[in-house]
Formats: sequence, C-alpha cells, structure tokens
Amino acid sequence: MTDTTAAAGRLTPSTTAFGVILAVSFCHLLNDMMQSLLAAIYPMLKADYGLSFWQIGLLTLAFQVTASLLQPLIGLYTDKRPMPYSLPFGSAATLAGLLLLASASSYPLLIAGAALIGIGSAIFHPESSRVARLASGGRYGLAQSVFQVGGNFGTAIGPLLAAFIVVPRGQASVAWFSLAALLAMVILWQVGAWYSRYRANAAKRAPVAEPVRLPRRTVMIALAVLTLLTFSKNVYMASLSSYYTFYVIEKFGVSVQESQVMLFVLLGAAAVGTILGGPIGDRIGAKNVIWFSILGVLPFTLAMPYMDLFWTGVLSAVIGLILASAFPAIVVFAQELVPGRVGLIAGIFFGFAFGMGGLGAAVLGVVADARGIEYVYAICSFLPLLGLATILLPDMRAARAKAI
Repeated sequence: MTDTTAAAGRLTPSTTAFGVILAVSFCHLLNDMMQSLLAAIYPMLKADYGLSFWQIGLLTLAFQVTASLLQPLIGLYTDKRPMPYSLPFGSAATLAGLLLLASASSYPLLIAGAALIGIGSAIFHPESSRVARLASGGRYGLAQSVFQVGGNFGTAIGPLLAAFIVVPRGQASVAWFSLAALLAMVILWQVGAWYSRYRANAAKRAPVAEPVRLPRRTVMIALAVLTLLTFSKNVYMASLSSYYTFYVIEKFGVSVQESQVMLFVLLGAAAVGTILGGPIGDRIGAKNVIWFSILGVLPFTLAMPYMDLFWTGVLSAVIGLILASAFPAIVVFAQELVPGRVGLIAGIFFGFAFGMGGLGAAVLGVVADARGIEYVYAICSFLPLLGLATILLPDMRAARAKAI
C-alpha cells in the first residue's frame, strides 16, 4: 500500500494525533542536535588532527552527500515500499556515527563517522515528515510547523552543548550524545508501531476523496518554482546564520558576546516563524503564505544594509520571522502537488534543496573574502525578488473545488 492509499484513511481535524506529531518533533530536535555537533567540533578536530581547511571541507562533503543527496532516493523507495520501523534504524546509524567520531584515531574514521551521521539524517527526515502528515488529521501545515521547529531548536542547541561539554572534555565526550540517539530509537520504535497500525486501519476504510491531480507540466513547473524559492530562502538565511556575527562586528564594532545575543534573537524569531507558518497556511492557503513570506520580506532585506545597529537587530528579527514561515507551506504545497509521494517530496526539500542552499552560502563566503561582508548583505538583499516566481504556482484551492 502506498501513501495514496494511506491518505484515504485520513483522520479528521478533531482526531489529529498530537502525541505522534510531538514525538517526531522531539526526535527531530535530537537528530538535528546530533548532526549539528559535527560542525561545532570542527575547530577541535582541526587542532587535534592537524587538519587543513580542505580536509574540514571533505568532512562536510561526506556528511552532505549522505544527508542531502540520499534523502530523495530513500523517500522515493519508502513511498513504494513503506517501512514503518525504518525510523529507529536511522537513529542507530547516527548512534554508530557518534561513537565512531568519539573513538576515531585517524582521519578516514572521522570521514566514516560523518557519513554515518548523514545516513541517519537521510533516513529520518523523509519518513518522519510522512508520519507528521499522516498524524495531522488534515491540518498539514500545523503538523509540518511543529515537526520542523523541533529541528530548528536542535540545530541551535547543538553548538551550545558542544561548547560546554565537548570542547572542555575532548573528543571522547561526543560518545555521551549517543544516549540521545538511543532515546530517539526508543521513541521512534513506538512511532513506527503507530504508523504500522495506521496503515492497517487505513486499508480497511473506504477512500474519502480522490487527491487533486494536475497536468504533469504544471506539476513540474510548480516543483521547480518551489525548489527555487527554497534555495533563495536558504541562501539568505544561511548568510544570516553563518555571517551575521561577522557583519555586526565589522560594521558596528560590537563585541563577540553582543553579536551572539543578536544571532540568538534572529534564530529565535525564525523558530517562531516556523511555528506560525503552517497553521496560517491551513487557514489562508499555502500559496498566500509563500507570497507573503518570500516576496513580502523584500522591503526589510533591502533596507537592512543601510540601518544602524538598533534597526539592524529589529529588521533581522522581522526577516527571520517572516522568511522562516515559508518552509512549512512550501513542503505542504509540494506534497499536495504530488499525491502519494510524501517521502520523495520531503527528501527533496529537506535534503537536496537544503544542500544547495548550503552550497550557495559557501559561495557567499568566497564573495565575502573578495569584496567584504557588507557587500554580501547588499547583494543578498535582492534574493527575495525570486518570490515573484510564486505567480507560476497553481491555485490548489481552485483545483480542489474543480475536482469536487
């Protein structure tokens, strides 16, 4: 049975399985916390192993290839052959990667550890996004928002834990985080049991309604637009999260501590935006949220490079809040475009598109070296103009009404 069949046994909004959604959100926090540890301990690994920057880059490549590029393939496979208990095996791969990083005595073992963490992430994201959708009771945006904000918090927590635990205690202390992977395995085993029961019950229920099916050309254009919008959003957000502290230090002469506080405010606003984007999309439509989130942020991004310190802080928080609200709506919109391919869509947008956004951020680093960090923010301020491409997206509400 594919997800098209499973979706036929759709829950009603009154029976949204919040316990399941919160479980996968918490495991998303654990997963992204563990994977963010890798980048956080780069300075320690560089010093301990005498690594060059290209070797650090190769560690990132090992992680990105497995985490980003494998996700669509895993999602495509599980769309055709659902595997309810694959989620704990993803956490097992992450656990093995952490233990390998903690005990590695050579550079090739570090590469292997990074790759295993990437594999765990590649298995986790498509399947957990599928579970969140099945548990949504039709409130797809809300489910995606709750699921995704767990990852936001995990990404933010990872570097803090690395700073206070791993750096003072050394490489071997990475093994302590394998307990988080073990906890995730226990929780995800229970989630897998719910998913298995859901599929069995869905097979007994009659279909509620046929999914909306659009012409193939329309779907392909819409997916290309959504990928472009995700790319532009991720590049801009990566420029903020990666270079924001350098920007305010260079332009305004603030201390490192002050710059970190400003970065925390930015990331906090982005987490709030992620929570709000999905439920608002459920009410007004995903396309309207995408319009507002991508193109609507343009006046603020264009103004920020010319603001003083106070207004830079205010505008960056507003930008993070608005821009982050787009992603739950984008994922929900894409999943509706391609019924029965929830895993593939989640794999593309959580994996490949994020990987491309990271690549774009790396290019911005080269530009910053050549022209300065302020120049980077000046050119990035125009990225939301790509939101004009939203006009090419189909009106899914009208398509549903026509189908009915």
